[in-house]
Amino acid sequence: MVTTTPELDPYDALVLVSFGGPEKPEDVVPFLRNVTRGRGIPDERLEEVGEHYYSFGGKSPINDQCRALLAALRSELDRRGIDTPIGWGNRNWEPYLTDTLTSLDRAGHRRVLAITTSAYPSYSSCRQYRENLYDAAQDTALQVDRIRQYATHPGFVTASVDATNAALDQLRAAGADVDGTRLIFVTHSIPTAMEDASRQATRGYVGWHRAVADEVARQVSAERGTDYRWDLAYCSRSGPPTQPWLEPDVNDHLAACRDDGVASVVLVPIGFISDHMEVIYDLDTEAAATAEKLGLGFVRAATAGTHPAFVGALVDLALERAAAARGETPQRPVIPGAEVGADVCAADCCLNLRQPDRPALCQR
Repeated sequence: MVTTTPELDPYDALVLVSFGGPEKPEDVVPFLRNVTRGRGIPDERLEEVGEHYYSFGGKSPINDQCRALLAALRSELDRRGIDTPIGWGNRNWEPYLTDTLTSLDRAGHRRVLAITTSAYPSYSSCRQYRENLYDAAQDTALQVDRIRQYATHPGFVTASVDATNAALDQLRAAGADVDGTRLIFVTHSIPTAMEDASRQATRGYVGWHRAVADEVARQVSAERGTDYRWDLAYCSRSGPPTQPWLEPDVNDHLAACRDDGVASVVLVPIGFISDHMEVIYDLDTEAAATAEKLGLGFVRAATAGTHPAFVGALVDLALERAAAARGETPQRPVIPGAEVGADVCAADCCLNLRQPDRPALCQR
């Protein structure tokens, strides 16, 4: 019989939910077929897109990073005396979310709490995962909830503050005048229509990023006694050229910084929780090459990864959600002036613009 740990009652299992990625070259095209399913993209085009993966041996780092986060969460749960099991399931590659939830169901679990590896509100970073949870739970007896969107949680911000300070120290060690360094916060670009949809029930994808960037810059400036200027830029744009996406592209923005007299930059990837392909290719490869060509001093700050403050925050968020499920009124830590993420989203929150009626879990 499955039992629950009192602190996490009524949840008898946790599941880490992520994007997934190929583990070897022969996985790349099948993985990309999963990512682009329903769009009619031919394999020839997928082979071209897959060059990013092939240049790193055909393996995405994201699965190993999920394994590391899973181990860190297990250690933190054990440290707190919480023996609730934690699984892992992906949207686009093994281990698939459907298989993970099916296994939990067959093992007798009945109420599961999901921890997504995406921190912000938008269709692709939140609602789509809720759609995935709906699909994966259909043939089970599971009730599945999820923790709130957590980018504005102090623990997530602390990880970025520490990473930014370490990057500035690295620049200083290389001889740069770090007092004049520009902080460029970077996230995944999305279509402007998706950003508009994210503002129907929240302050929006961009609003959340600007709140996080402002707080990271404020804390770093206070700690170092320098008033750092910062900007928000985007990477990983895809889709047809006629479709508007959020700008500026990080490479274009680096050129604008050079023209503005900036001598060095720190890229802070606040839109990502780990160093997956958008980070190691779009930032560490392409943006780094652009900065070198422009003569800019350049360091890319670390993502949250398995930073203790971030891992601790995820466990705190699970405990917070469990308390709310028990009918309690838990404290909900949030950075100053920012929005607290929703446990249960409004029906029109971050709407699926292609399939507005597609069902999703964790909503009113």
